[in-house]
Amino acid sequence: MNNLPPFPRMHVSLYVSNLQETLRFYTAFFGKHPEKVKPGYAKYILEKPSLIISFVENPSRVMANFGHLGFQVESQEELEKQRNIARNLGLISSEEIAVNCCYALQDKFWVTDPDGIQWEVYYFHQDAEFNDPKFANENTSQCCIPQPKSEKKKIALRDLGTEKCVPGSGCCD
Repeated sequence: MNNLPPFPRMHVSLYVSNLQETLRFYTAFFGKHPEKVKPGYAKYILEKPSLIISFVENPSRVMANFGHLGFQVESQEELEKQRNIARNLGLISSEEIAVNCCYALQDKFWVTDPDGIQWEVYYFHQDAEFNDPKFANENTSQCCIPQPKSEKKKIALRDLGTEKCVPGSGCCD
């Protein structure tokens, strides 16, 4: 354990492809205007949760398969309040109730920004001993996404002729 004091606020910087679209989305999602807007740059400062988030317009650096970001709320009432606001603004991309995700029982909703970055807003009920199997599906776009599995080539025994089966070839797995 170190003796460093706790960090007072988290900072995130994201590359975006279109700053104006990003500003429209995040102004609605955060419910406030940015603190600073400059050519190709914008910054929001949130007090609760304590976060500084900046956006740098650079389409060539926008990354696919980033994962997601999120906010944990303190009560189910707060989740419902945030969900209603996001729903009224047309921001919600999906909702999940009583789901075991990342080994925790949660209620949540998701929004997706103009560059495809997903944000979850969730209420944590309790730890869980298992992860919902639906999150192991490679087509799942949220929660704890496993790394994609590479498809092994399958070889029929009749096509092998007299050749021996080689481990990893797909014929003897």
